[in-house]
Amino acid sequence: MATIFTKIINKEIPANIVYEDEDVIAFKDIAPVAPVHILVVPKKEIATINDIKEDDAYLIGKVYLTISKLAKEFGLAEKGYRVVSNCNEHAGQTVFHIHFHLIGGEKLGTMV
Repeated sequence: MATIFTKIINKEIPANIVYEDEDVIAFKDIAPVAPVHILVVPKKEIATINDIKEDDAYLIGKVYLTISKLAKEFGLAEKGYRVVSNCNEHAGQTVFHIHFHLIGGEKLGTMV
């Protein structure tokens, strides 16, 4: 069964897309926790971080390069931002297609 992210990638449902190339898509979160909250998603379906394979190293690197580019584009790079990725149910993962939350635009509280 396709996840909501696969449906966004396939343009079956709308999203506020801020970046897209052949491997990665990024769009604004529908329930932002900060002024800037963007989801960065590899187009390849990988359920969890535990499912990343050695062959995916380039793709995951490209995800982080995209995050860096977006952080600069949205004015987050200088003051700082947070990147969050949840893995499995106890961590709060609700969509089982890996994704990375780029969060910033205000001073964020400590996590731990």
